[in-house]
Amino acid sequence: MNFAEISAALPKTAVTSQTDISSQLSGLSSQPKHLASGKVREIYDLGDALLLIATDRLSAFDVILPDGIPGKGAILTQMSNWWFAQTSGLIQNHLLPDQAGEFARRGIKGRDLQLRSMIVRKLKPLTIECVARGYLIGSGWSSYKKSGEVCGIKLPAGLRQADKLAAPIFTPTTKAPKGQHDEPINDAQGAATIGAALYEKVKTLSLQLYAFGHDRAKQAGMILADTKFEFGTDAAGNLFLIDEVLTPDSSRYWPAAEYRPDCSPPSYDKQFVRDHLVAIKWNQQPPAPRLPAEVITRTQEKYLAALKNLLG
Repeated sequence: MNFAEISAALPKTAVTSQTDISSQLSGLSSQPKHLASGKVREIYDLGDALLLIATDRLSAFDVILPDGIPGKGAILTQMSNWWFAQTSGLIQNHLLPDQAGEFARRGIKGRDLQLRSMIVRKLKPLTIECVARGYLIGSGWSSYKKSGEVCGIKLPAGLRQADKLAAPIFTPTTKAPKGQHDEPINDAQGAATIGAALYEKVKTLSLQLYAFGHDRAKQAGMILADTKFEFGTDAAGNLFLIDEVLTPDSSRYWPAAEYRPDCSPPSYDKQFVRDHLVAIKWNQQPPAPRLPAEVITRTQEKYLAALKNLLG
């Protein structure tokens, strides 16, 4: 799909709850079993596959906010689909081939539902999140200021916020239950968690995927500062790229023309929301405050801008 088709089909109000999704599934001949709710996605069992539906929910500081961003789930899904296609030469992914055919076969007809849905293989997710960083920002910058290290990796002295690193680094985290914070881990901890051979494989793949994404983002006038990947395995131990990939929810994109170090550059992600929440001195504990209409609108514009830059 092209950008114009996607943006024209976005809903005017946010789809945020399982009830919102269930109403869109009501026309199916057989109702899929609801398995779980993530921060953004609702997960359903189709028997031979899983149905992942991205809502418009937004989280900040690991807390789900009461207000969603209209169309965000569709934007994330379509950007992921684009990146899954772009990276298929590096690693296979969880999407079943011919998503349109899968939708038709299973009776998923609503345009909005199709835009925010993926039908994927049943896989076992790895128990770490794979973060690759090319720039010193966010939690990496916070860690560096305290210790001069990020996830056990010693970095040169004198680096500034948002400085480009000499080479991208792999900085994995734990995968915490919903409502809890992911914690950074070093190479030894990561290898102990999933096994040394598998850890080295996902470390190498994560850095390759980051380099690929960084180059493609540069062509679109953006800088990919950092990103998170998730992987899963099938019964035979084959590795797959899963969840979402290189979206504004899992990645930090900056407009290349506005980049400069020694500050937090403007971004295409939910940093705009985080900055608002910091400014109003929210304690980062539930319940989260409501978002003003202008913050919702500006955030949607940022997600759409990133998609437009990539898709044209």
